[in-house]
Amino acid sequence: MYVLGINAYHGDASAAIIKDGKLLAAVEEERFNRCKHCAGFPAEAIKYCLEVAGISIEEVEHVGISRDPSAHLHKKILYAATRAAKSLGASAGAGGSEKGGRGIFGAISERIANTAKVRDLKEDLAKHLGVQKSQLKAKFHNVEHHRAHLASSFYVSPFEKAALLSIDGFGDFISTMWGVGEGNSVEVLGQVEYPHSTGILYTATTQFIGFPHYGDEGKVMGLAPYGTPRYMEEFRDMIRTEEGGRFRLNLDYFRHHTEGVEMSWDEGSPVIGRIFSDEYAKRFGPAREKNDPLTDRERDIAASLQQRLEEVGFHILNHLHEKTGLTDLGLSGGVALNSVMNGKILLHTPFKRVFVQPAAGDNGTAIGVCYQIYNGTLDRPRNFVMEGAYTGPEFSDEEIRAELEKSGLQYESYSDREVTRRAAQDIADGAVLGWFQGRMEFGPRALGNRSIVVDPRRADMKEILNERIKKREPFRPFAPSILEERVADYFEQTHPAPTMLMVYQVREEKRAEIPAVTHVDGSGRLQTVSPSVNGRYHQLISDFGELTGVPVVLNTSFNENEPIVCTPRHAIDCFLKTRMDVLYLGNHAVRRAAV
Repeated sequence: MYVLGINAYHGDASAAIIKDGKLLAAVEEERFNRCKHCAGFPAEAIKYCLEVAGISIEEVEHVGISRDPSAHLHKKILYAATRAAKSLGASAGAGGSEKGGRGIFGAISERIANTAKVRDLKEDLAKHLGVQKSQLKAKFHNVEHHRAHLASSFYVSPFEKAALLSIDGFGDFISTMWGVGEGNSVEVLGQVEYPHSTGILYTATTQFIGFPHYGDEGKVMGLAPYGTPRYMEEFRDMIRTEEGGRFRLNLDYFRHHTEGVEMSWDEGSPVIGRIFSDEYAKRFGPAREKNDPLTDRERDIAASLQQRLEEVGFHILNHLHEKTGLTDLGLSGGVALNSVMNGKILLHTPFKRVFVQPAAGDNGTAIGVCYQIYNGTLDRPRNFVMEGAYTGPEFSDEEIRAELEKSGLQYESYSDREVTRRAAQDIADGAVLGWFQGRMEFGPRALGNRSIVVDPRRADMKEILNERIKKREPFRPFAPSILEERVADYFEQTHPAPTMLMVYQVREEKRAEIPAVTHVDGSGRLQTVSPSVNGRYHQLISDFGELTGVPVVLNTSFNENEPIVCTPRHAIDCFLKTRMDVLYLGNHAVRRAAV
């Protein structure tokens, strides 16, 4: 049985396919069209999934999307009507026009109307794949957004029973949902509804301190350790915790619930208009413009925001543990990409094991849809654990050679055993190395198959990477990839983090040994690498460890202000337009000619 899951008409459009419960492929549309966080319909991602499965769309038995237009519809309509009535009453009482009320009602009504696109999924699918709608034999499913998130962190986890939390901006009128998964079922225990959202708080503050693009929240997380959380009183007023694991925004600081926020999800990179209200400026002063210098104010706002997010997150999680008594946790949703918070869960809650969906954002709902249909709706047995995130395209030696020949590049070829030894020596010699191997990663992190790898012992490597390739803000950290069996030697926590979604403190005595991957607060967003999940990358780090005594490399994504490279052509283009020293494509290496 084939099940196709789709995230569409929203940021990070993606697709996934399973066969008899086994995940065959999962990939984002951005990797094909090279448009970051691409919204719209994931036509190329779907085509890739079908290609991996070796089938046509007519052979797929179930198709689902992580949106349900009918979910909470009565609440959406009631909310829109209530807000409009309040605004109309206020404006009439003040002798004003009805423009404000109509604007509110219009903004929310438009959002409800936009979900109608989801109802045309079958038609869109047929159009993009060039088949008649009548040829599609699959049963079509609408899976509520947060239920897709919960499914993505439970059904592919190693847990038979677990507490579950999905936390993000909004999806189907819900911002946060928690529950318990057991066997083939997920029971929802609680939720937080529009307009209250930790994701909205984080995005609004990200915008206020001068990072306006979709996905910029990670920059604020990286900036936070440079500041002092002197605005905690303000942020505790901005988002208030309540009984039962709930929370509530102080809506004076936000626009999304009254004026509406301009959003573009049609095609290309998503655009979100200003979420924060004028109250932010009254409290903190004028918003920072994108290219203005960063000051202590921005750093301190970031530090306060991060600390408050953690307080609210642990408030929810401690309630969830209290309700379930469980110590295994499945985590998903865009806010679950906050690896700093994730790394503190075991320190601040009773949970003992955590599985974070590698594509915790909306891209991962494509996987959740597949398994909600297969395990949840159809009640088929669970038989797959997602240990890594290597679910994208891979290329044969012949394909790689053909692209190298087409490019006219001189290259060397090595045996399987020799290639990691040579690459390790290059890294130890100070080279900036492009590492393109096996299947591409799903989700926001490069995990050793589409990575740039360098020596973590060199304190100047961060500056070298930013100058030559990444061109990003100097306060943003780079990640350590470490042999799983050596984690305790370098970090204060040892819970596996195979998909780079945990931040732990580096042991104080080791910080000077790996300065390029130790953040200003002594932390590192680590990737634990095991031979069973990524044998070649594990061997590369092992070989580097034998040469240097350090079983750690610096790993950053293989890209330059673009989506992570997907194909050999993308990798070659990135190599040629940057100042990378050597490019490894499979068992072949291209060295930059000395100038």
